[in-house]
Amino acid sequence: MRLVFSLVLGLLVFPTGLCRASDLALVGAKIYPSPAEPPIENGSILVHDGRIVALGPNTTFKIPRQAAVIECKGLVVTAGFWNSHVHVFTPGLLHARDSTARELNEQLDEMFNRWGFTTVFDIGSALDNTLELRRRIESDELRGPHLLTAGEPIWTIEPVYVRDFLRENHIAILNTETPDQAISLVRDHAAKGANGIKLFAGSYQGEGKVAVLPLAIAKAAVAEAHRHSLPVFAHPQNVEGVEVAIASGVDVLAHTAPQSPPWTPEFVARLKRANMALIPTLTLFDFEARKGGLSDQGREGWLAQMVAELRAYSQAGGEILFGTDIGYTDHYDTALEFTLMSRAGMSFRQILASLTANPSGRFRYADRNGRIAKGMEADLVVLGADPSEDVTAFSKVRYTIRDGKVIYSKK
Repeated sequence: MRLVFSLVLGLLVFPTGLCRASDLALVGAKIYPSPAEPPIENGSILVHDGRIVALGPNTTFKIPRQAAVIECKGLVVTAGFWNSHVHVFTPGLLHARDSTARELNEQLDEMFNRWGFTTVFDIGSALDNTLELRRRIESDELRGPHLLTAGEPIWTIEPVYVRDFLRENHIAILNTETPDQAISLVRDHAAKGANGIKLFAGSYQGEGKVAVLPLAIAKAAVAEAHRHSLPVFAHPQNVEGVEVAIASGVDVLAHTAPQSPPWTPEFVARLKRANMALIPTLTLFDFEARKGGLSDQGREGWLAQMVAELRAYSQAGGEILFGTDIGYTDHYDTALEFTLMSRAGMSFRQILASLTANPSGRFRYADRNGRIAKGMEADLVVLGADPSEDVTAFSKVRYTIRDGKVIYSKK
């Protein structure tokens, strides 16, 4: 057992922070170094000061005596997961400056850590609050993922389903009515440290009505964001919203489009030519259907439409990013999302890519994370089962490790 208990000791001594071991070894695992590489059977990974310094079969290198050891026999290790569509809008995270570390850690565990997320992209929140949460995570006061944010979105009018929430929580997000206002918001966000920009290309107003963002505003926002090297996400809602996203040069569609006709090969080809990534958020539509009281038949029909859109784009070679819209929804369990992605024809390796290599490449972190290799940041997930046999194994997380420090351990 050697120093396996030193890991546990670290977690007990630092209950509100991170495991402080400088050297960490994961021993005896099946390791998927990347979505494109064959697995390493009975392999080990050695981490020093937050970086991977060695990996390979157990027989290829020696574990230092001082290393904290996680015995991984029968377990699977992958690169840390990205969730590219979240919101720092839950009550437990809305007061990052005043909430205790214990309160925030409980919410971070529930939303992110226990599901293997070592990096999340918040694409709609109160920017100053999210930046404070990020500061507390980066200072190691909190256990949490790397937190990227787009802050307040650009819309001409807020969607109907967030109006009461914003009012009740005293959150003011101004409407954007001119290209100059859009440019000003982007510049403000970039100066404060935002990592991206979010557009509501289509903003749902109820009863089937959608407020479509004027193309001039979208183009101004995207051009200014790209001047600051910030990716732009778009909430499409309908086909007109997708058209605005394409014409303005948006980088990522934040959802499939519920108010859209079937995606034809010609339409999909246009999305691909625009080099646009897609975040399906399929579980969201199950959540909304249940919340809206749809019949089982109606819910399944709606899901089938969203699955078909994902299938069309994935099979055409479009880039897929994993995301769940948690923070808007409170359905944190990821198993259904993996099931629906599989139903859309995605293999476990394609799903793994959506969780790791695709977002790290899209958001320019490929030299830091997204795969397991010497010199990379030690962002890792230890799974209790093999996703090559059952894709819901991606949700069966035993340990989440960010920068070589354990931020979640299944009890």
